[in-house]
Formats: sequence, structure tokens, C-alpha cells
Amino acid sequence: MLRSVHLVFVLTESSPAADCGSTQNYTDETTLTTAPREANMRAETSRFSALIKEQLMMESPARPLGDITNIDREEGSEIARGGGAVDRFFGISARGSTQRREVVAGVTTFLAMVYSVFVVPGMLGKAGFDTSAVFVAVCLTTAFGSLLMGIWARLPIAIGCAISLTAFTAFGLVLGKGLSPAVALGAVFLMGVVFTAISVTGVRSWILRNLPTGVAHGTGIGIGLFLLLIASNEVGLIMKNPGAGMPVSLGHITAFPVLMSILGLAAIFGLERRRVPGGILLVVVALSVIGLIFDPSVRFHGIFALPSLATPGHASLIGAMDVKGALSMAVLPSVLALVMTAVFDATGTIRAVAGQAGQIDGNGRIVNGGRALTADSVSSIFSACFGGAPAAAYIESSVGVAAGAKTGLAAAVVGALFLAVMFLSPLAGLVPSYATAPALMYVGLLMLGNVSKLHMDDTVDAMSGLVCAVFIVLSANIVTGIMLGFCTLVIGRIVAGEYRKLNVGTVAIALVLAVFYLGGWAI
Repeated sequence: MLRSVHLVFVLTESSPAADCGSTQNYTDETTLTTAPREANMRAETSRFSALIKEQLMMESPARPLGDITNIDREEGSEIARGGGAVDRFFGISARGSTQRREVVAGVTTFLAMVYSVFVVPGMLGKAGFDTSAVFVAVCLTTAFGSLLMGIWARLPIAIGCAISLTAFTAFGLVLGKGLSPAVALGAVFLMGVVFTAISVTGVRSWILRNLPTGVAHGTGIGIGLFLLLIASNEVGLIMKNPGAGMPVSLGHITAFPVLMSILGLAAIFGLERRRVPGGILLVVVALSVIGLIFDPSVRFHGIFALPSLATPGHASLIGAMDVKGALSMAVLPSVLALVMTAVFDATGTIRAVAGQAGQIDGNGRIVNGGRALTADSVSSIFSACFGGAPAAAYIESSVGVAAGAKTGLAAAVVGALFLAVMFLSPLAGLVPSYATAPALMYVGLLMLGNVSKLHMDDTVDAMSGLVCAVFIVLSANIVTGIMLGFCTLVIGRIVAGEYRKLNVGTVAIALVLAVFYLGGWAI
């Protein structure tokens, strides 16, 4: 990316990974000077020098031109050229990205979240849902939500069936309360309607505006720790401790999935350091190939398979929701729990990923935030109609942001790929968990960079943010961390005599969250 500051030309290259955390600019400058012949020219040169010094003070140490690869130059030229209908529609060049980088980032996000097409049907299948129909519903929901987010909101955030809300639907509503799958889908539909109303009326935007700085950054830190825990547990690096003592313990460090995950994480470090475009995707593909060769559990089962809307003995789930049954007093509290969890869980995720992608404006608001929040909520209505689980923004979108995603083109790529997955389900199963775990770990580590954004001179705000972060991972629940962050902030301000720093919105949110948990409605 070439930019000129008066008589100084500064060559800057930002690595994709830096977009997700602390940004480091590498500069090389060449100053062109001319011998002044008159006094006014000398004065003008002096003024320019002051501006130049100010600019250089804002830049990081210079990077030799020899370190810039040919690929870097090509991408820089692509950004400089801009143009094209796709570029103008998504604002790719305007956001400092390229079409190639966005496509690679979209594929990376897809590979990080494609596990959902197996996990969600598996959970709902245990509750009596037709797994083949749910598989199709997951693909359609993710495609719809991601395309809507990408094309309408134009943000690099993918939407899919939320794992946490899926678990509550299967084990809490159907198996726990004894509801039929049709009534459970009715509850999901009602949750989507209420969720959309909250988004359209601006309540979710109001929540974001009243999200304290410490809690906002703490949410990002906590999600990063959460990703590390999820990825480590998925491959067996960290396991639940079956005995006395700490709740978790070291897993089988010599197991093949663990070794591959650690190797992949280290490889991502090296590739990102060398600023290799699509380095995360290369690691995912490489580990998948290694798994196919050496791991007996990774098998090739063909390429194409026609989607099935219903298997013999099962009725189609399309339009099968029982809304009337979900309106009973026995089910409505669960609908409220779904709504409250989705509001804060998905809203926090959107805020965190948008912040990592640099899509926060000068007023601290998400670019196209209203559209993003609406796209997120409408997807749950769509999912219920096709027999799926509640939808929400996926934190795995941050993997794509780490690969350079800044625009909605990345999300649109994710949506298109999930449409293809309906016909390529055997290939989707070739990506083992240890192939995507390094990507999740890397993104989690990057998100810990939000610690540097906490204002430690305001200890109440900073400490409440850290409370939010720590208890997100300790409770394995994003909303729990946000609730504790809000409550400790409000109480801390009052005790410290700083109640004037509180606003009505912050206090109201803290009270609502506290009542939500004290009433026993939390998931």
C-alpha cells in the first residue's frame, strides 16, 4: 500500500494477523529534497519537515525493502488499482484489502466453522431430530445468514447455528423438559421473532452504546481465552480432570491430534511472521492431507452426495415448528432464556470480531452495525422454518479476520461454500479437528492483545473488564462473564464514589442481567 505524505513516500504493509490484534506498520522512507532558492521556500520546507517528523513519530521502525516479498507487492498494487464492480460494492480497496485476500479469508473461516454441519445434527439427533434434514438446515441457515451479513451489512462475520443454543435446544428443551421437536422449533421461531424485534427497534444497538470500555475489551479477551480452551479440549491437549483437584488437567501430550495441533500452531506463527498470504489456510489444508495419509479415522468417502430433506420414517422438518405449543407458560421462560443469551452472546461476538477487523468508527460504533445485528437475528427465524437450531454470529469469523478479512466478501464466500457443502458433505468430513484447532488457538492468542487496550489508570473499569474476561472462560459462558463484568462495574463505581461516571443504560443492563441470573433463567 503506497501512500505519500507531502515530500515523503512511506511504504506500509500490514500483515493479516495484525488486523486482528495490535497493528504493526513497517515503513521505509525516502525523502526528496530540493535546494531552496528563496526564503519562503525554506520556510515551507521547514513546515513540511515538522509534518514529516510528526508522521514518522507515529510509525514503527523501518523495514528494509528487501524483506517485502513479490506477493506483498502484487497485493499492494491490487489495492492501489482498486476498481471493479465487486471491489466498489464491498469497498475492498477502501478498507485496505484485496479480493484475493478476502476470498482466502472466507475459505479460512469456512474451514474453521464447517464442523458445525456435523456437531449440530449430532446434538439434535440425540433429541429425536432427523439428522439428514438438520444437516441441510444447518447448511441453508449458514448460507443465508452469511450471505445476508456479507452482501447487506458488508462485514466479514459469518452466521451459523450456535453450538451453545443448539445444546440448550436439544438437551434443555427436548430431553430436559420433554418437548417435542416441533414445539422446540416453535420456541426457536419465537426467539428469532423477539430477537429481530429487539434488533430492529435499536435495543441491541443501545446495549452496544452502553457497553463500558472495560467490559467491551474484556469480552474480546474472554472470547480469546474461550477459543483456546475449546480448541485445546477438542484435540485432547486439555481435558476434564476426572479426579480430585483442579477441574482440568493436561491431556495426552503425545497423542497424534495434540502433536499435529502444536505443530500447526507453530507453523502459523512462522508463516504469519513471514507475512505469507493465507498462511492459516495453508496449515489447515496441510494438516488435513497429513491426517488423510496417517490418521485411520480420516477417510475418503467420495466427493458428491445429494442432500436429503428427510430420511425414511421421518417427516420433513421444513415448516414443522409448533408455534402455538411454544406459547405455553411452560415454554415461554425458555424462550426468554434463548433471547437473553443470544442478545448478549451474539452481540458481544459481533462487537469483538468487528473490532478485530477494524470496522469500528470514530464514535466506537460498528460499521453498518444495525444491519449486522438484524441479519444475525433474522437468521434464527429462517433456521426455525427449515428445522435448524438458533443462529448467531460465529466467533470463528475471527479466524478469517486473522487471515485478512475486512469486508463482506469474506462472509459471502462462506455462505456460498456452505451451499456447496450440501452436495460435498463427504469432503467436508476430511477436515479433522486438529486441522482447525491451531487456527482457533492462534486467533485466541491474538485476541488477548485487547489487554493492552484496558485503561489501567481507571482501575474499576479495567478490573471489571478482567472479571468479564476471566469468568467467560471459567464458566464457559460469554453471557455470565458479561453479567459479572457489568455488576462489578456498577457496584465498584458506587463504592468508589464514582457513581457520576455511570449512565442509566449501564445500570439498567446490569440490573436486567442480575435479575436474569437470580431468577434462574440463565442457560
